[in-house]
Amino acid sequence: MEKVAGWYPAWHVALLYWTWLFLFTYGFTGAEITCRSCRSQVQPQQQPQQGLLMHLKTDRGEEEQRRFLGEKGGERGQEAGTEDAGLQATVAPAPAETKFSGWETRRVTREPEKVAGERRPRAAAAARAEDRPLQGPPPAGGRPGSGQRRWGRSPRGSAGPGPGGAAGREPGDGGAARFGLEELRLASTTFALAGDSAHNQAMVHWSGHNSSVILILTKLYDYNLGSITESSLWRSTDYGTTYEKLNDKVGLKTILSYLYVCPTNKRKIMLLTDPEVESSLLISSDEGATYQKYRLNFYIHSLLFHPKQEDWILAYSQDQKLFSSVEFGRRWLLLHEGVTPNRFYWSMMGNGREPDLVHLEARTVDGHAQYITCKMQNCSEATRSKPFPGYIDHNSLIVQGDYVFVQLTSGGRPHYYVSYRRSPFAQMKLPKYSLPKDMHVISTDENQVFAAVQEWNQNDTYNLYISDTRGIYFTLALENVKSSQGLEGNVMIDLYEVAGIKGMFLANKKIDNQVKTFITYNKGRDWSLLQAPHTDLRGNPIHCLLPYCSLHLHLKVSDNPYTSGNIASRDTAPSIIVASGNIGTELSDNDISMFVTSDAGNTWRQIFEEEHSVLYLDQGGVLVAMKHTSLPIRHLWLSFDEGRSWSKYSFTSLPLFVDGVLGEPGEETLIMTVFGHFSHRSEWQLVKVDYKSIFDRRCAEEDYRPWQLHSQGEACIMGAKRIYRKRKSEKKCMQGKYAGAMTSEPCVCTEADFDCDYGYERHSNGQCLPAFWYNPSSLSKDCSLGQSYLNSTGYRKVISNNCTDGVRERYTAKPQQCPGKPPQGLRIVTADGRLTAEQGHNVSFLVQLEEGDLQRSLIQVDFGDGIAVSYANLSSTEDGIKHIYQNVGIFRVTVLVENSLGSDSAVLYLHVTCPLEHVHLSLPFVTTKNKEINATAVLWPSQVGTLTYVWWFGNSTEPLITLEGSITFTFSVEGMNTITVQVSAGNTILQDTKTIAVYEKFQSLRLSFSPNLDDYNPDIPEWRRDISRVVKRALVEATGISSKHVLVAVLPGLPTSAELFILPYQDATGEKKRTAANLEQISETLIQKLNQNLVHFELKPGVRILVHAAHLTAAPLVDLTPSHSGSAMLMLLSVVFVGLAVFVIYKFKRKIPGLNIYAQMQNEKDQEMVSPVSQRESIPNVPQSELMSPEQLVDEKLEVHPIEQPQATVQNPRKGNATKVVWTEDFQKACGSPRDFKPRPRAEVFPQLLSPRAQKKSLPM
Repeated sequence: MEKVAGWYPAWHVALLYWTWLFLFTYGFTGAEITCRSCRSQVQPQQQPQQGLLMHLKTDRGEEEQRRFLGEKGGERGQEAGTEDAGLQATVAPAPAETKFSGWETRRVTREPEKVAGERRPRAAAAARAEDRPLQGPPPAGGRPGSGQRRWGRSPRGSAGPGPGGAAGREPGDGGAARFGLEELRLASTTFALAGDSAHNQAMVHWSGHNSSVILILTKLYDYNLGSITESSLWRSTDYGTTYEKLNDKVGLKTILSYLYVCPTNKRKIMLLTDPEVESSLLISSDEGATYQKYRLNFYIHSLLFHPKQEDWILAYSQDQKLFSSVEFGRRWLLLHEGVTPNRFYWSMMGNGREPDLVHLEARTVDGHAQYITCKMQNCSEATRSKPFPGYIDHNSLIVQGDYVFVQLTSGGRPHYYVSYRRSPFAQMKLPKYSLPKDMHVISTDENQVFAAVQEWNQNDTYNLYISDTRGIYFTLALENVKSSQGLEGNVMIDLYEVAGIKGMFLANKKIDNQVKTFITYNKGRDWSLLQAPHTDLRGNPIHCLLPYCSLHLHLKVSDNPYTSGNIASRDTAPSIIVASGNIGTELSDNDISMFVTSDAGNTWRQIFEEEHSVLYLDQGGVLVAMKHTSLPIRHLWLSFDEGRSWSKYSFTSLPLFVDGVLGEPGEETLIMTVFGHFSHRSEWQLVKVDYKSIFDRRCAEEDYRPWQLHSQGEACIMGAKRIYRKRKSEKKCMQGKYAGAMTSEPCVCTEADFDCDYGYERHSNGQCLPAFWYNPSSLSKDCSLGQSYLNSTGYRKVISNNCTDGVRERYTAKPQQCPGKPPQGLRIVTADGRLTAEQGHNVSFLVQLEEGDLQRSLIQVDFGDGIAVSYANLSSTEDGIKHIYQNVGIFRVTVLVENSLGSDSAVLYLHVTCPLEHVHLSLPFVTTKNKEINATAVLWPSQVGTLTYVWWFGNSTEPLITLEGSITFTFSVEGMNTITVQVSAGNTILQDTKTIAVYEKFQSLRLSFSPNLDDYNPDIPEWRRDISRVVKRALVEATGISSKHVLVAVLPGLPTSAELFILPYQDATGEKKRTAANLEQISETLIQKLNQNLVHFELKPGVRILVHAAHLTAAPLVDLTPSHSGSAMLMLLSVVFVGLAVFVIYKFKRKIPGLNIYAQMQNEKDQEMVSPVSQRESIPNVPQSELMSPEQLVDEKLEVHPIEQPQATVQNPRKGNATKVVWTEDFQKACGSPRDFKPRPRAEVFPQLLSPRAQKKSLPM
C-alpha cells in the first residue's frame, strides 16, 4: 500500500504554537532587564575648558558640546601608558546620525597600546583606558524600539540585502563577506545603576588582566553652575554581573571628580574630590575596597605616574606649580613654580639611568622659558640643571624615550634641537631649503625619529621625514601628507602606524587636490596605493584599476576607548586591519563602507556598507561589529574567520541605546561590557557579555597554520622573512597567549633595504644623487689630519632593517683618512647667534671652518678692545672662546686660522651694550610760538652703547629717527603739545613723553621759599610736582586769580626755588585771550600778594612755609624776618657791594673793552633761564601725565623764553611797590635787542658771582 504525504493544517498550527511558546519562554531568560523612569536630562551647555571638546548633533539639529577631561594634553608630550589614560566625557543624549568613531585627538593615528610612554594626557596621565568616559542617554523623545532598523532576510542565494545589503554567499579572499541568517544568543547579564539616572558623566576602570574588579564613577555636572553637584562610586567583583555602591565608604557628602589608577599596579586606586567643595585625595590599595582620605593644600589639575615606580607621582596644580610624591599621594613636595602646562616628564631612558630625574619647562622671572632637570626629591636652585644653554620657545619641550627636543626661534625662523641619550644638543638637519614653519615629532621607536614638517610653501599638508639614530640628519619619506585641525587647535597628521608589524604605515597623501591612501612596509622607503577589493559586498565584480582607482581609508583613531575609530589593528593580530573608507579616485566622506584585510594590506574585503565599531576579541580570533547608529539596538555581529563570514547575535532582550563598549583588558579579552540606556529617562544599563560560552575548547597545535608576511608577493620585509601562526578559519576554538612570529629569517641585502642619505635625493631611476645644495666632498668640521671619517655613498640602511650581506658593503659608508687641507670657509659667531652682548658678561665665540683641520691649525683672535689670544689647537675652544668686555661700543672681532697649507680670516662686529634703565626727556615747559626749542633725552646710565632715537612731535604720525639724543623743533600753533622719545638699545626700548605749552605771550617770575623747606626737600621729581600743586593752590586762594592763568614749577637743586608762569587763557565762551596789559595786571596782583606774605602753605603740622617773589639781582635772597644773624648781615653787605660794582661797570661799560659782549651774554641767559640738571635729576624716568594742561604743567627743568615786550614791571619784595624797568634806546644799542639774544649757560656768564641761591627773573612781555 502506497503512503502519500499530505498537508494537515491542524498539525502545522500546533507545531508552530509550541515552537513560538518555547522561544518566548526560554529565548530571553539570560538577561536581567531593568528599565526605570528617571528625571529629565539636563540640557548640555559648554563645560569648562578641560579636555577634548566634541561637537555632536542631536535629533533636533541642536549642537551639543562634549568634553573629555584628560585628553591628550601635550600633543607632542609623553604618556605613562595610553591604554591606562583615564578620560572623562559629558554624557548627553546619543545624537541622531552620530558616528561613534573618528574623534580626532592624536597627531598620528595609532592604537593606544602602541603609544605607551609617548604621550601624556592632560588630566589623567596614568588612568586606564577603561577609565574613559561614556556617551550618555539617548535623545529626548526617543522611544525604545522606535524606528529600529532590522536586517531583512532574503531567500538563500538571492541578492536581497543582509546586513548592509550583503548577499549570503561564500567568498574567498577579496570576495564578499558571508552572513549567517539565524539569530544566535550571547550569554549576558544586565545591571542598572539605580539612583544615577540624572548623572551625565561616567568614568569606568577595569582593574586588569585576571581581575574581576570593575570601578565606575558617575557624576552630575551642572552646566549652569559649572561644577559637579553629585557623584556615585560603584564596584563590581564578578566581572560586572553585579555592582555595589560605595558612597558610604568614601563619605556620603563627599563629591568625587576624578578616578585615577596606578599604571604599574592596578590594585592602587586614587580618587580626587571636587575642589569646589574640598581638596582631598582618597587612596585605596585593595582595588577600591577601602579608602583613606588625605587633605591637600593645592588643587590638582593633572597627574603623571611614573612608568615603573608605582608610588611615584607628579602633580600639576591649577596655579602652575609642580609637586612630587614618593608615597602614592600621601605626602607632597613642591618641585618648581611657573611650570608650563603638560611640559613635565619622567626620565624615560632605555637604560633606566636616573629614574627619579624630572624634565620640565619653566618660566623665568622675565617671562622666558627654560629647560630644567632636577631630582624629584630635591629641585633647589643649586641642584637644578639646564641642559640647553639659553632660553627656548614657550611650550616646545618634548621628552620621548632617549630623545629630548626643544625649539628656538631666531631671525623669524624656528630652529629645532635634539639631544640623544642626554648628549649635548645639536641642531636638527633638514634639507637646506625646507625652511620649516612647524614640526611635530610623531614617533621615536626603534632609535629613530619620525617627524612631520610643514615647509614654507605648505598650508594643509606636511612632509614626513625620518632621521638617523641620533635624530640629527633627516631625509624625506613622503611628501604632502594630509593634515587637519583638531577641536582644540591641535594638528593631526593622516598617518597610521599598523600595530604588530614594524615599519608598516598607512598615509593619506594629497596629489592634485585629491587625497589618496598609500601604504609602506619599509618605514617610508617605498609607498604604493591600496588595491581595491575584486568584488563588492554582494559578490558583484568591482572594476578598479591602479593607479586610476584604488581603496582609500580614513585614518583617524578615537581616543575614547568606549568607541572605535575609523581604523583599528592589534599587536596580537598582526595581519588584520579593519577600517572605513571608499573605493574610487580619491578619499571621500560619502559612500563610506567597512573593509578588512587579513594579509596585512595586500588584499581587502568589503564587510559592511555602513560604518560599524569593530572590536578585537581573543587575539583577533573573534571580531565583534556593532553598527554606528543613534537608534537602540539589541544585535551585534561576530566573525571567527578574520571577517570572511559573520553571524548575528543578540546581546540584550530589549533594544539599548549604546553609549560605549569596553573589552576586558589583557590578551584574550573574552568579556565585554556594553554601556547604554533603555530610554532617555532610565538609569545607566551595564550589559556584561561573556564570549567564553561560544567556545567549547582551547585551540591545539593542529588548529593553527603558518602565514608568511609579504608585500605583494615580496617576502623580505625590513630585511627579514617573518612567518606567523594563524588559527585555521574553520576551527572555532579559544586561542591561548599570543606567541608572536613563529620564525624570522634575515634576507640578503638589496638596494630596497637602503634609503637615501642626508643631502641626497632619489631620482626616477632609483639612484640617490646629491641635491643641488649639497657638496658631497665637504668634510666634517671634526675631521682632523691623521683621523678618519665616514664617507657617505649616498645611501644609508633603513634603521631596524635586519638584512645581511648582499649589497650592504657597497652601500655602506666607508671610513677614509682625513686629508690635509688649507682652512676655507672660516666663520666666527657667538654661541647664541647674536651680535650684541652685555658689558661685564661672558661672551662665547665659536670658530667654524667648512674645510680644513682646526685641531692642527693656529687660531688667533683679536677681540677689538686691545686684547688678543692665540690657540695652538682646538681642544681649548670646543666650548667657545670666552671673553668679557669692560666697556661699551662696537668692537671689531677678527679671527685668523692658518696651517702649513694656507690661512683664512673672518671678521665679526660685536655691539657691547649696557642695559638701559631710564630715559628722561628734558625740555622747557612753556615756549613761544615759532621759536626753536631744544629737547634732550637724558639716559641712565649715560653710556649704554649704540642707540637709536625715535621722536614724535605733536600730532604728527611720522616719527623722526636720529642717532643723537638732542634735537631742536619749532611749534607754530598755540596750545598744548606733546613730545615723545623712544630710545632703542639692543633689545630694550624705553620711552618718555612730555607736554609743552606754546603761547604767543606769557610772563614768568622766580619764587623762593622759607629756608626751612630745604630741610624737607629730597630733591626728587615726585616731591617737586606735589609742592608745585600746593604752591599753585596757595596762589589761587590768596589772589582769586583763575587757576588757568597760573603754572608753578619747582626747580631741582637747593635752595628750593620755583618758577611762576602767568599764561593767557581763552575761556569756553570763545572770548579773546588776555592781552599783555591783562597779564601785567595779573603779575602785579601776584607780586603784591607775595610781598605781603599772604601766600603760604602748611607742609606738615607745625611747619609753615612762606612763598616770596625773588629779587631781580643776582644777589642771594635773604630772610625778611626781623631777626638776622651777624653772618647774614655780612653777606648782605657783600652782596650790596657786588651790586654797586656791577652798576658801575654797567654805567661805564662802553669805556671797558669786552664788556659789551659780556653784558649781552648775561642778558641772553636772562631770556632763556635754563636751570642746570643735577646728576640725581637724570636718574628717574618719571611720566608727566599730569602736565596735560597749563595749570598742571610741572617739571624738573625750566626754560624761560625771550622777552619780546620792551618793558617789564618788577616787584621789589623789600619795598612792596612796583619798579618799571625800561629797555632804553641806549641800552639796546649797547646790549642789543632781546630778540637777538641766544641762550648761554649761566655758569658761563657769572661763574664768579652766582651762588646756589642766585635768583633771576625775566622781564614781562
